[in-house]
Amino acid sequence: MNKYLNNLYLDLKNKYPLEKEYLNAVNEFFISINDLVTNNPEFEKSNIIKSMIYPDRVISFKVIWEDRFGKNQVNTGYRIQFNQALGPYKGGTRFTKNVNESILKFLAFEQTFKNSLTGIPMGGAKGGSDFDPIDKTELEIKRFSKSYMRELFKYLGPTQDIPAGDIGVSKEEIGYMYGEYKKLTNRHDGVLTSKDPSYGGSLVRTESTGFGICYMAEIALKKYHNTTLKNKKIVISGTGNVGMNIAKKAHELGALVVAMSNITGVISNDNGLDINFLANHFNPNNNLEEYLNHDKKAKFSKNLKDIWKIKTDIAIPAATQNELDINDAVNLTNNNILALVEGANMPSTLDAINHFTENKTLFIPSKAANAGGVLVSGLEMHQNAIFARWSFDKVDLKLKESMNHIFNDIYNLAKENNDEYNLLKYANIISFLRIYEAMKHQDL
Repeated sequence: MNKYLNNLYLDLKNKYPLEKEYLNAVNEFFISINDLVTNNPEFEKSNIIKSMIYPDRVISFKVIWEDRFGKNQVNTGYRIQFNQALGPYKGGTRFTKNVNESILKFLAFEQTFKNSLTGIPMGGAKGGSDFDPIDKTELEIKRFSKSYMRELFKYLGPTQDIPAGDIGVSKEEIGYMYGEYKKLTNRHDGVLTSKDPSYGGSLVRTESTGFGICYMAEIALKKYHNTTLKNKKIVISGTGNVGMNIAKKAHELGALVVAMSNITGVISNDNGLDINFLANHFNPNNNLEEYLNHDKKAKFSKNLKDIWKIKTDIAIPAATQNELDINDAVNLTNNNILALVEGANMPSTLDAINHFTENKTLFIPSKAANAGGVLVSGLEMHQNAIFARWSFDKVDLKLKESMNHIFNDIYNLAKENNDEYNLLKYANIISFLRIYEAMKHQDL
């Protein structure tokens, strides 16, 4: 790695030696921009990159809430406002027990570059809490969400910071938080996205990340293999909102979803799973083994890694970060997959990504593939700002057009450099240059 970038990385590592997710994200980014920085001394001279890898603001606070037994409980809430060079901070909110500062810094860092790729003037942020909604009652979730907003609201605004939903935060939690925000501020503005359409949410927002992944997969398959999703076999890790909407749209486009997984295990059927049944009867935490009662030809495995051993055309890791390692990548390339499309944020390890690149396997990185969620959040902000409500078809068309535009920008630059199988590198370069120019002109 370039000496300048290496020193920046070592400084960061010395300050935050235990924050591996954050460090991995910065390391991956530095690898992508290494040649660009080496060949252009301006980047080192300005030292803007150093500012770019540190968050503008790390906000943490105590969240006190009353449980079902009338006893006060305490969790930690966070908001990482990473970079606002391109526009107000924008990024999701997740409630899961494994939330910590490192994970949120990594997500906010990635969000900054993902938002840059969309072309919409948005900065990057991420937030959440180590509150675990899985074993909580609806009343407890409501109490926690309101208490979380009572601490967070002072840092938010439609031109300041606009959170959205994420893992553990659906439109129900967003509704509780927005209601509390309105009580505290006496304002009805577009300070949250992922809202229910009844009070300003955008149609397609729930489906947007999953649908966008399929739209990008379609155009990529056309460019690289002159084909479409029709009749292609797909495996998807994760049965949450993203995974299930990938499955629905892929099924609609004629693909066969032959395997899906969640924390309980993997279900598979080489002739295709019943996606409508899964969507109607399963939530992300249901035991997938129960699906066998519906489909006698299906198989179940408790080993989550087995999903990457199944013969498939397209693999979509859509569960969590670093879920797909080098061994999984080798299994997939040995089975001659057409494409690996990242659904979750950075679900592939760096070793796995390098393996796909070296083997000229079409690899679509998460910052491009799953940008559909923030794209429609941007469209929701637009509708809120002009007091409009667009139809499902209008938003869906804008989503599809934008995903195509993002892919073409990355693909064309990769092709220009005779490096078509390194889309991650050029996604990082495009988003980096946009943010760099904005920071330079604003003296940030």
